[in-house]
Amino acid sequence: MASAADVHDATHRLEKLDFHHPYTPYDVQEQFMRTVYDVLDKGQGQVGILESPTGTGKSLSLICASLTWLRNFKSTKFETSLQNAAATYKDEPPWLVDQLLRRKRDELAQRWEDREKRLEAIRLKEKAVEERGRKRRRLEDSIASGKRHDLEADEAEWLLDDWEDRDTGSHDALSGLSKESREVLERIGLGGPRKKEEDDDDILEEEIKIYYTSRTHSQLSQFITELRRPAFPSSLPTAMAEEKSSGTETVKLLPLSSRQRLCINPSVARLGSVQAINDRCAELQQSKSTKKCAYVPKEELLSQTHQFRDSALATIPDIEDLHQLGQSLTVCPYYASRSALPGAEIITLPYPLLLQRSAREALGIKLEGNVVIIDEAHNVMDAVANVHAAEIKLGELRKGRAMLGVYVKRFGKKLKGVNRVNVGRIGRVIDGLTEWMHAARSFKQEHGIVDTNDLTRPKGIDQINMFELIQYIQESKLAYKIESYAAHVESQNDPTKSASGSRPKSSTPVIHTLVSFLVALTNPSSEGRIFYQKLGGSEQDIQLSYLLLSPTHAFSSIVSSARAVILAGGTMSPFDDYKNHLFPTLNDTKVTTLSCGHVIPRENLCVWTLAGTRPGGPTFEFSYQRRGDQQMVKELGLAILNICSVVPDGVVIFFPSYGYLDEVVTLWSRRGPGDSTSQASIWDRLQTRKKVFRETKGCSSDEVLQEYSQAILETGGSTTSPAKGKGGALLLSVVGGKMSEGINFSDRLGRCVMVVGLPYPNIASPEWKAKMEYIESTTLANLMDADSKVSKDEATARAKQAARDFYENACMRAVNQSIGRAIRHKGDYAAIVLADRRYATERIQGKLPGWIRGGMGNGGRPGDSKGTSNMLGGLMGSLGGFFRGKR
Repeated sequence: MASAADVHDATHRLEKLDFHHPYTPYDVQEQFMRTVYDVLDKGQGQVGILESPTGTGKSLSLICASLTWLRNFKSTKFETSLQNAAATYKDEPPWLVDQLLRRKRDELAQRWEDREKRLEAIRLKEKAVEERGRKRRRLEDSIASGKRHDLEADEAEWLLDDWEDRDTGSHDALSGLSKESREVLERIGLGGPRKKEEDDDDILEEEIKIYYTSRTHSQLSQFITELRRPAFPSSLPTAMAEEKSSGTETVKLLPLSSRQRLCINPSVARLGSVQAINDRCAELQQSKSTKKCAYVPKEELLSQTHQFRDSALATIPDIEDLHQLGQSLTVCPYYASRSALPGAEIITLPYPLLLQRSAREALGIKLEGNVVIIDEAHNVMDAVANVHAAEIKLGELRKGRAMLGVYVKRFGKKLKGVNRVNVGRIGRVIDGLTEWMHAARSFKQEHGIVDTNDLTRPKGIDQINMFELIQYIQESKLAYKIESYAAHVESQNDPTKSASGSRPKSSTPVIHTLVSFLVALTNPSSEGRIFYQKLGGSEQDIQLSYLLLSPTHAFSSIVSSARAVILAGGTMSPFDDYKNHLFPTLNDTKVTTLSCGHVIPRENLCVWTLAGTRPGGPTFEFSYQRRGDQQMVKELGLAILNICSVVPDGVVIFFPSYGYLDEVVTLWSRRGPGDSTSQASIWDRLQTRKKVFRETKGCSSDEVLQEYSQAILETGGSTTSPAKGKGGALLLSVVGGKMSEGINFSDRLGRCVMVVGLPYPNIASPEWKAKMEYIESTTLANLMDADSKVSKDEATARAKQAARDFYENACMRAVNQSIGRAIRHKGDYAAIVLADRRYATERIQGKLPGWIRGGMGNGGRPGDSKGTSNMLGGLMGSLGGFFRGKR
């Protein structure tokens, strides 16, 4: 255990660190960067859960802290290796030790210098090999492009290869490619062991890498933009860097993505679905293919592959840059990017490619000893569940059966042995699932949990080795062959679809969808559940869906392998779920948490809980049992009317669900029984105060946001002339909807954000019932195993509480995401109103971010003895004073 002196020294060292931030960092940024650095520096198995509000420069802070640590770590490691080498030479004469160490130092410096020089210019080598390859490729292309009148040759790509003649080599990152393709790719260093003779030509491999992942492609692109701002010192030790006159060193970045984003073969990229693209790509590399992809790296494209690698490592590219680079060099970016993987310091990739073990293996990603940074990590548990989720509809099964019938009609007599057996098994699986789903349409309940044994009993599905069948489908590319041939036949039968003469596209990859669902069926039943849901409509469709109940097992391989994992987000509160459900067995000493304050001054934030409009009136409690109280809903409308009279520009109101928003608007649109015909409804009166916009379930969020923004920006921000339309705009939205995440209501777009009620998930849904039961049962089992002194009654009570906490935390994460939409930079200011008496309780407030709690006025504090500070009058006084001070 570290002594107090050690802790003090470490703290002092962190405080003196230069993080090479391109601007003068705020105090909260300094705190954030020091914490990230400390987590990475502590060693293997560390986890950091860090919350830094949006607008505080979180991405740039992550970059500066992690890359400063990486460069310092590499420099220190080299110095340490020299010291260790000196210790082994302790019995040698000092002059000899000095020479040996100097030689070792010079060797590393020379390799580093050679690498840096090579990254300044694209390599021009092996032109003779490339030219011979180009001539051979032109000859192959001329043969392949010749007119064919043989129907058998045209349809060869859809016929299954003889399974007995398949290559049975080990499954690796290049599985699915022919033996010849794998050998070529391995020879040039893509996916297999590198040849010894290439060592001298190899790039300087980075032993420790930073894997950075985020939720969306746009967030990754923004991260790369931020990565271009700072400059970092050389990874050489200081003295050596000074000798080389190298104060800085370009960051070696490699953005990884799927074939869907990187494929430059037009005939493959246009297939649309990622599964079809993957299968067609592998299909084109098979030894029997007459139309091999011209872009896959091969020996005659070696110089382009090296150019691709060097350009990628030299330029800090994003995915679009890699795609364009591949096009300009006529080499596949998806495969060529692997040549840059050893030399990359930081690798960006979307959630699915990191969170799924099979995706990591396919890309050759090794997490052992490396750093993993997960940004926007507030939804990481949902992301893990999503990458393992699967669903299929009865209508899709019927379409898949029809596709299979078309395929068998044409190729059935040519299928032999294993191919014939497995195509028959696919038919049995489809027929068996169809039979169960057809019977399920008569179930009384609209949705429910499915017993896997019941689901796999029809047609004897449970007698089929599902693992072998899935492996066969994936390796034979059966799904692609069936779907693409069915699309070909469809285009032949429909002249409008074949008029263009281009390759037909399979619009719905239903066989691929079926395979994903079969993969889910093979997961242990303890980790997930299968649900059915009636979809209604004239066809009376029904859907089966698989839900992963626990992300623990899927995430544990990341935590156990990586040197450190950073979970970072703007609204990570409450923290408990990450510890309890992502890495429950990790020792608390290895988990570091931080909730940063905001960069805005205290006077730029006004937070209030609103428990009602007046003493004696209906109390705001928008629980499922009470939310239908019409008087309470009318009082809410009157409160919003008052708020809109003092808040300039944009007001955003978040409701618990689309259904409840519809109910509220319907009620607001009515006139009361005592109202005269001239008396305007609440809805009409709202529209005289501000221009009203409303998010609906099927709306385009971009269109609504654009119209809302335009309505605000066209006005001068005055609230004094509502009749003339000068009051800005009001947006009615939904927690968890399109406007609650990823949309910035900065400055005038969001001067006030209100959350109506607590948006608890539907606990009566089969999915949430299953989640609660799973958490309760696993918590109970763990408690009884870990502590024999705990009575069963006490353990049961604690297990039930754990399930309730998880349920409430899901609600509060959604709330925190919504209220985080308002304040987006240091000069921004806004009011946040939490409309429900429950927000005044200590339990709920404890799950709000620290910066929100710090911005609460008297109306936000629990325990008001007079019961008036949470009323509308107190709120209006505070809002009036708050916005008067901002004029």
